[in-house]
Amino acid sequence: MADQPGVLAANQVTRSILVFWRMAGKLPERHIADGGCRTVSRGTVKLSGLRLGRAGVVGYLRWMTTPRDPLYAGYRYPAELISYAVWLYFRFPLSLRMVEEMLAARGISVTYETIRQWGLKFGREFANRIRRRAPRRGDKWHLDEVVITIAGEKHWLWRAVDQEGFVLDVLVQSRRDKKAAKRLFRKLLKKQGRAPRVLITDKLRSYGAAKREIMPGVEHRQHKGLNNRAENSHQPTRRRERIMKRFKSPRQVQRFLSTHDQIANVFSRRPNQDTAAKFRTARCQAFTTWAEVTGVAMAA
Repeated sequence: MADQPGVLAANQVTRSILVFWRMAGKLPERHIADGGCRTVSRGTVKLSGLRLGRAGVVGYLRWMTTPRDPLYAGYRYPAELISYAVWLYFRFPLSLRMVEEMLAARGISVTYETIRQWGLKFGREFANRIRRRAPRRGDKWHLDEVVITIAGEKHWLWRAVDQEGFVLDVLVQSRRDKKAAKRLFRKLLKKQGRAPRVLITDKLRSYGAAKREIMPGVEHRQHKGLNNRAENSHQPTRRRERIMKRFKSPRQVQRFLSTHDQIANVFSRRPNQDTAAKFRTARCQAFTTWAEVTGVAMAA
C-alpha cells in the first residue's frame, strides 16, 4: 500500500531532525538510514516529547525523549533546532531565507515563515529571560538617537548603552523633542531601577531640558566626542536594516531590536576581552548562558 501524505510528511520531519542531531555530533551515522526507523523503538513518535505519528510509521530514540521547557510544547521540531534557528537569525545579519537555506544545507526542511514565527514567540521570551537574569548594568549611560525611514516617514531610534557597551534599552519615536527624551528617561529608570551616576549625550538640547525635570541631580556631559560608544551601537541596526530591505513599521523595529539587542548583549565582544584566552572564556560563558535561557544546550 502506498504511503499516505501524512506518513510521508512525518517521515520527512523525522529524517530532518535525525540529520540535525548527526551534524551536532550526537547521533551515529547508522541511525539516519531509512529515516532513522531501523534502530529506533517502535511506537508513538516522540522527539523531545512531541508526537509526530502513529505506531509502525516512524519511531523514536529513547535518549531523545528527555523532559524539556514547557515553552516548546505543541511544536513538532525539537527544542534544539528551534533555539538554534532563533539564535542564527538574531545573532548574525541574516535574512529569514538565509537561515532557511542554512538549515536546508543540513537536510532540515523548515520554511522561512516558520522561522519568522519562531522568532516572534521564542525570540521575545528569550530576550525577557536574558533581561531578568542580567546583572546590574553600569552607572554611566550613553544616549544617542538616529534617524530611520519607515514607509517614507522619518522616525527616531533612541538607544541607551552603558560604559561597557551593553544596550540598556531602545525606543522608537516619531519626534526628537523634550517630550520624547522624557519618555526615554522614564523607561530607562523603570527598567534599571536606579538613576545613573553620569549621563553622556550629544549636544541635542532635548536631553538637557528633559534631564532637568526627570533627573536633576545627575551629572550631564554633552560632547559629541564622548558619545562614540552610543553612536557605534547603531551599526548592527544599520546592517540589519539593509538585510531586511528597510523596516516596515515602528512596531516591527521596536519588537525586533528589543530582542536583537538583548541577545547581542550576551555574545558581543567587550573592551576587557583584550586577549584570546579572555575572549574564549567569555564565549564559553555566553553559550552557557544561552543554554540556560533556552533550556537546551547549543546543538551546532
